[in-house]
Amino acid sequence: MSKTFFCVDAHTCGNPVRLVAGGGPQLTGSNMSEKRQHFLKEFDWIRKGLMFEPRGHDMMSGSILYPPHDPANDVAVLFIETSGCLPMCGHGTIGTITIAIEEGLIQPKIPGLIRMEAPAGLVLIEYKQEGKKVKSVKLRNVASYLAAENLKVECPDLGTLTFDVAYGGNFYAIVDPQENFPGLENYSASQLISWSQVIRKRINELYSFVHPQDPTINGCSHVLWTGKTIDPTSTARNAVFYGDKAIDRSPCGTGTSARLAQWFAKGKLKQGEDFIHESFIGSKFIGKVEEVVELNGIKAIIPSVEGWAKVYGYNTIKIDPEDDPYAYGFQVI
Repeated sequence: MSKTFFCVDAHTCGNPVRLVAGGGPQLTGSNMSEKRQHFLKEFDWIRKGLMFEPRGHDMMSGSILYPPHDPANDVAVLFIETSGCLPMCGHGTIGTITIAIEEGLIQPKIPGLIRMEAPAGLVLIEYKQEGKKVKSVKLRNVASYLAAENLKVECPDLGTLTFDVAYGGNFYAIVDPQENFPGLENYSASQLISWSQVIRKRINELYSFVHPQDPTINGCSHVLWTGKTIDPTSTARNAVFYGDKAIDRSPCGTGTSARLAQWFAKGKLKQGEDFIHESFIGSKFIGKVEEVVELNGIKAIIPSVEGWAKVYGYNTIKIDPEDDPYAYGFQVI
């Protein structure tokens, strides 16, 4: 049966966000974590159809809006992208909120503030608006923490790598400069992608990572390579691998949150200090440790991430499996 979706397309600091403003499926569940499981079970074809080629591409990322479950909140969001249906997406949040405000898709109870339900939990958002344009979005993310330190994995060409794993809404393997990896600035995106494909698989075979409060959030889904900044005024730079062959064009919101948790745990960053995070292409987010909390006995932080997004188009997309053999999309890996 043919299905039509009305989408608004934008990018957050270079990385795409496709907001499904019409045509999203009705989901059952008492919160977005449960609705995420329902979507994955019955409606993942929507994600594949809208994110994969030929309607999307390897870096495509998006979201679907839902009414909040708690009347005190403003909106609930489901995140979809080539890598799956993520518990949380920082660049996706910045893009989604920018689109939703500029297009009048949500009316916040308090102008300038939004309480957003994500599968990973409640996210508090501030946005700055000039006229009809949203100039910036700052999110207070879910509790983030350093999950493991000094783990090892064998990487093709490079040899043994040491890495940390931190949670910022997704689990990240963070590869800092070391003997066998002098920094991301020495390599092309294609090299980082090819290595990431191998080491992520090996990491998940060797180690397990499970969120202490939500067992549906598990496994290392992203690899974050670090190195020298392009702008000397920036704090750090990263190249985040996600999906099957994507490097995040933005500095990555949940990746920035994970790195804030890593740096704070290692004493490299203090609460309240600005952390200017560069992407592979040089775009920037501003991160900050807002609060120190406990998560089931684990020392964690509440990080904030601030960035911008630009709306650039409108898309009415049809998925018709009776007419199109590639209705549900494909990937060429």
